[in-house]
Amino acid sequence: MNGSDGKGPRGGFLLPVSMSTVEVPEERLRKFKYRGKDVSVQRRQWRAVSLQLRKAKKDEQVFKRRNITDLSMDPASQEEANQVSLTVPEIISGMNASDQKSCFQAAQAARRILSEQRNPPVKLMVEAGLIPRLVEFLRSSYHPSLQFEAAWALTNIAAGPSEQTRAVVEAGAVQPLVELLSSPDLNVRKHATWALGNIAGDGPELRDVVISSNAIPHLRALISSTTPVAFLQTISWTLSNLCRNKDPRPSQMAVKQMLPILSHLLQQQDSEVLSHTCWSLSYVTKGCHEHIDQVVDMLVLPRLVELMTSSELSILIPSLCTVGNIVTGTDSQTQAAIDAGMLGALPQLLLHPKSFVQKMAAWALSNVAAGPPEHLQQLIASSILPPLVAVLRNRTKKFARIESLCAVIEERGGLDRIKALQFHENRQVALTAQRIIEKHFSEEEDNDTLSLTLDQPRDA
Repeated sequence: MNGSDGKGPRGGFLLPVSMSTVEVPEERLRKFKYRGKDVSVQRRQWRAVSLQLRKAKKDEQVFKRRNITDLSMDPASQEEANQVSLTVPEIISGMNASDQKSCFQAAQAARRILSEQRNPPVKLMVEAGLIPRLVEFLRSSYHPSLQFEAAWALTNIAAGPSEQTRAVVEAGAVQPLVELLSSPDLNVRKHATWALGNIAGDGPELRDVVISSNAIPHLRALISSTTPVAFLQTISWTLSNLCRNKDPRPSQMAVKQMLPILSHLLQQQDSEVLSHTCWSLSYVTKGCHEHIDQVVDMLVLPRLVELMTSSELSILIPSLCTVGNIVTGTDSQTQAAIDAGMLGALPQLLLHPKSFVQKMAAWALSNVAAGPPEHLQQLIASSILPPLVAVLRNRTKKFARIESLCAVIEERGGLDRIKALQFHENRQVALTAQRIIEKHFSEEEDNDTLSLTLDQPRDA
């Protein structure tokens, strides 16, 4: 999570945060067999396994998104879609047919099957060798409806595990998808953007494949005063995946290309666009002074400080992360954040009802305080100390009470019973048990907060 890097010799709070996900029963049960072990050992081991599993789930799922079938968005093909229903063997046969009508019907049927909410036969389609044929359809410039179906199908294949995403790339899909960003058809452009976002979300290697295919200038060209908000959401999400990962980081040239786009998107009013844009800036500024300089030079800090006061967590958290990353930089970068008014926004964040927000605000504050004397003097003058003292007192008392209660529950076998309730037939009981586990028996506090920002459902 952004902000977990210390500020060089200054240090700072470490924030071990991961998004909570629903895990399969076998994975959960494997973590809960702790009888006969010391309680403190149980908690440490459970937390370590929990963190590892959830991080894997997050990396696999959060940054790739499937498009569930919604025929209302595709009026041109709705009538034909209602008439054509093919089996998987028929789809395979139709995709390899020589006439365009059979190809279109098969591609459309494939897209519909791959867009099913539960257990789409992606692996079967991949093993049948349909990806190269779908890539061929992307180049059917005289048949935009076929391009649309192929792009949508590839979007959902690329949303799967890494081996499926890589299969899409190895079939040569990236370059034609980039070219389709200039298609005259809005739906084709949208699904090409979405597919590229899924590919970039797989990791730094495929992210750089997308970047090296000249995707960023094409994405920039998609943004205008007439671009629909739903499309801006997809574009901003794809850009966030192009900014992600730091091993290696995106190149300085790529960041230089993206920053003007992000600066423009930061002026939008849509909460999802703002959330994705702030996360993009957070990824870019994490632990890289050169990238921080680039962001500061874009003069976006006043807007980021303004967004730190948002009532929407999906905007507040990534904007706070970004500003927090900036004050881990040089003294001049920190001063730029102070000049933008960050110290005026921190007192209310220290008293925020979400403890994660309090931690992030305190982390940013600690890096300001670790700077030269003039930074400390500006901090004191901002009247930030009273709320800081108040939150420290409250958290110390609350932590002591909760730790004591959690220890009693574990010692008396209550934790095992709560874990078992996660599989109760009553969904509300199961969800409540899961929330108790995640909130009080894991170091991953406030995963519900991060779920709001990282795991948003996407519409077609």
